[in-house]
Amino acid sequence: MIPEEARQFIGKTAVPIVREVERGAIRRYADAVGNNNPLYCDEEYAAGSRYGDIIAPPGFFGWPIKPAKSTTGLPEIVGDLQEALARGGFPRILDGGISYEFFLTVRADDMLIASVKVSNITEKEGKSGAMMVCRLETTFLNQNGDEVARAYQTFIAR
Repeated sequence: MIPEEARQFIGKTAVPIVREVERGAIRRYADAVGNNNPLYCDEEYAAGSRYGDIIAPPGFFGWPIKPAKSTTGLPEIVGDLQEALARGGFPRILDGGISYEFFLTVRADDMLIASVKVSNITEKEGKSGAMMVCRLETTFLNQNGDEVARAYQTFIAR
């Protein structure tokens, strides 16, 4: 049974976070993940492409302008949900993965607004007992208000 304190988070959206997609950060991210596509690091090459400038690799949405208060870097609502689950008997957290839908290209110098919503919590029964499967949905809008991507993240509380 989903703890009542945790159930109250379903449908709630965190305070949006503004993220800056800085050119140098794009290059460092691409380098860190081993992606040497010149669209991410070569300004001259990118200028001659259909994009006309450096773009961000899929899954890179810049860095928060004002860091989150939590130590995980996630919006407070996620930490609050995890604490509610822990109080309800589910203290251990496991990353269940993330998937993306991409709508528009993220470009160097974009300012993105990320809004995280707790879209669902379901109970599952495993070999070692009950677990809570939590689904988060993050919407990324650019400075023009256009949706550039949506992320669907799952974590499991046991």
